[in-house]
Amino acid sequence: MNNQPKNVLITGAAKRIGAACTRLLHAEGFNVFLHYRSSAVEAQQLCDELNQQRPDSVKIMQADLLNMSELEALASAACAAWGGVDVLVNNASSFYPTAMTEVTEAQWDELLGSNLKAPFFLAKALAKTLTEHKGCVVNIVDIHAERGLDGYPVYSIAKAGLVAMTKFLAKALGPEVRVNGVAPGAIAWPQDLSESAKKEILQRVILKRSGEPVDIAKAVLFLIRDADYITGQILSVDGGRTLFS
Repeated sequence: MNNQPKNVLITGAAKRIGAACTRLLHAEGFNVFLHYRSSAVEAQQLCDELNQQRPDSVKIMQADLLNMSELEALASAACAAWGGVDVLVNNASSFYPTAMTEVTEAQWDELLGSNLKAPFFLAKALAKTLTEHKGCVVNIVDIHAERGLDGYPVYSIAKAGLVAMTKFLAKALGPEVRVNGVAPGAIAWPQDLSESAKKEILQRVILKRSGEPVDIAKAVLFLIRDADYITGQILSVDGGRTLFS
């Protein structure tokens, strides 16, 4: 990076992987436009903490990304904050199981909307500023986009679509804009996952341990800052999980 701070919009940035990305990119000199949907307290606390370190370096905005007018307002506000957007990190994601025989249309719309539709239309809304700034997009996908996670058919379909979208946008927005993805493995456990289930999963991880949100944040930083000749690629950060069938 040059001496001029770069401006990044991170969706779902108040907690977990989003918060880790926010903290690391901010520590590396980025201005962060922090989007949240319902985590208002966490978003405000994170914003206040980082602005104390560097004034006017973080702004926050609530938006329901399934509402197109709110999505477009978010894109406009992020552009106006510091004079344009250099980086879009599509992290916001709904994640919950959906039994194949019981999936509702509302669940389909929410999971496809948050994991696929919103990232596409945010990239569309920001294409002009990203092109002008020769910026990049990083999509947070999932290792289960490749084979699907048992019990999560709609979520897996949505993430598979996000992988396809990453490759398409790399062609559509290149050469000015690079588009890549990061696929987490066992990083942030679901709250209702039992200890025995965690142990079973880790038996299929080469490194025999779970990762941390900061591991994903480091991969995101690499793709933004150090990967000038990489586009249309998915970087798996999974401790070797995908080496197992």
